[in-house]
Amino acid sequence: MAYSKSVWDQLKNLTAEELTRALKKDGWTADVKGGSIAVYLKQAGDTRHRVSIHYHAHKTYGRKMLQALLKDIGWSEADLRRLKLIKKG
Repeated sequence: MAYSKSVWDQLKNLTAEELTRALKKDGWTADVKGGSIAVYLKQAGDTRHRVSIHYHAHKTYGRKMLQALLKDIGWSEADLRRLKLIKKG
């Protein structure tokens, strides 16, 4: 999923806490947590989505890791705004 530069500028400081809070708000449920990895699941019709979050308190993600996570999650820019991870623009 390709995001604009203004979106990446807003996401570059996204922490693990903010990401997991948004996942829960979007209907994802925690499945397994072990060490620094938390697994979240979301049922969408007959399809079950799964994403593994590398969790380190108060740390931000590198660009490539964040791109991979957001691709696995499948959020659009509209979803990011709805979840208040980014502002309009």
